[in-house]
Amino acid sequence: MSRQKPRALVLIPSYNTGAKLLETVEEARRFWQPVWVVIDGSNDGSEGRLRQRAEADPGFRVFSLSRNQGKGAAILRGLREATRSGFTHALTMDADGQHPASAIPQFLAASAASPDAMVLGLPIFDRSAPPARVGGRKISNWLAGVQTVGGGVGDVLFGFRVYPIAPLLEIMESCRTMRRFDFDPEAVVRLYWRGVPPIQLPVPVRYFTRQEGGVSQFRYVRDNFLLARMHLRLLCGALPRLLRRGLPCCFGTHPTSPSGAKPREDLGPRGAGGAPRGP
Repeated sequence: MSRQKPRALVLIPSYNTGAKLLETVEEARRFWQPVWVVIDGSNDGSEGRLRQRAEADPGFRVFSLSRNQGKGAAILRGLREATRSGFTHALTMDADGQHPASAIPQFLAASAASPDAMVLGLPIFDRSAPPARVGGRKISNWLAGVQTVGGGVGDVLFGFRVYPIAPLLEIMESCRTMRRFDFDPEAVVRLYWRGVPPIQLPVPVRYFTRQEGGVSQFRYVRDNFLLARMHLRLLCGALPRLLRRGLPCCFGTHPTSPSGAKPREDLGPRGAGGAPRGP
């Protein structure tokens, strides 16, 4: 990555999140500016309300996709706009209020201290978390550990995180995947392969009931199929690394590095001369 001074924004993709979206924006703006929202083809009337808000707040912008294309596609639109505006890092968070906006300064401070790293939220679930969702994500997390050869990437489905924009945008522009629910886990694995080290920070997460305005866009059959196909694709990509390191190592993980130290040199992809390939 270049050594320009880090410049970060908060990026929120949204699809039919209802009233929770405006609440999330208000909370995020309390702790950071700018905050950008990408409306992913929503038809819940949220775009009009947000554009009215943006007219009175120079620290807030709204972008929109003409049709629903998926979380990854919405983030890609935001990353392209962010690059054109000179931003180097993006903190992504869900629009439904599950992620605490109060953690934004801590995450962006960690990113500023280690700008070449990705800062990944490690969720702390309370009693509001559906047991099936908590248990099911363990499969994806275990597979991601295999795909990164035990790289310490933590919970790959948790979307509260800070990305260095340049390597992520380059990865997304070079492939046709990562456009929907597969974005969060695939982004982490592919960034790790590129030599972007993970930093994990614990953060509480809250699930809202329908009565509280909670909205979930997760579709059990469609999205689990998408995840299964993604993991198969990534396992094929990880095979050379697994063979090089030996299969038994992938059942453990490396300790989290709060300092943002890079993964051990024999984990990531290598460039000419055997040196780890950077972003």
